[in-house]
Amino acid sequence: MTYHIIINSVKTVEEFKEAWTNADYIELLERFGFPDAQNSKPEELQELLFMAISDYEGHEAAAILLDYKLSAHLNEGQIDQMSHDMLLDKISEEYSDISLHHQLFNINQLLHKAYNGTFPSAKATIIEFEITPNQDITKEAILKILDQTLANNNVIKRLYADQLAGKEAFDEAKDIVWELKSTGDNSYIMTTSEYWISRDEFKDAEFDATIAFFEEDED
Repeated sequence: MTYHIIINSVKTVEEFKEAWTNADYIELLERFGFPDAQNSKPEELQELLFMAISDYEGHEAAAILLDYKLSAHLNEGQIDQMSHDMLLDKISEEYSDISLHHQLFNINQLLHKAYNGTFPSAKATIIEFEITPNQDITKEAILKILDQTLANNNVIKRLYADQLAGKEAFDEAKDIVWELKSTGDNSYIMTTSEYWISRDEFKDAEFDATIAFFEEDED
């Protein structure tokens, strides 16, 4: 199928707005041993949390945050392993099969701020675009379309050339793209990690792209 796409903006962000609410801060302060957090001024909650977090070792704080946000998805062993891996900036590569990237990103950035940079800073890429025809717009389709404009050294092109060409199934697409949201008749916003796509890798802002999907051979 052939699409026409217009890329309106590509932004790099280090945090998502409203990633954490005051209710989150109060609950986390309780978990980090800060009493009567609910009686604190709302504008002071984040700074109080940073102070509380700094009393813990990095992996301990990461484990508390992971348990708070992801205990429904990860077991105790996974949380323990991930709490150590986050310090080593191994999340993007080793946990690319976990479709919880928004939460991991938010946790990582909170730790980065709390420890004044001890935790590596993560970045996300947000792409706003218009596309026609507005049919079968999936995460896989968008990655195959964007492949037409991304630089040759892009990590997706290097790791998934056969999947992008339709020679193999591209199951990884659902995890590479964190979110794909319609914002209008032909408009979308896509969010991913800068590890996968960075704003300086785009060559064209408007182009046509013909893509193919993998079809299994019938016995």
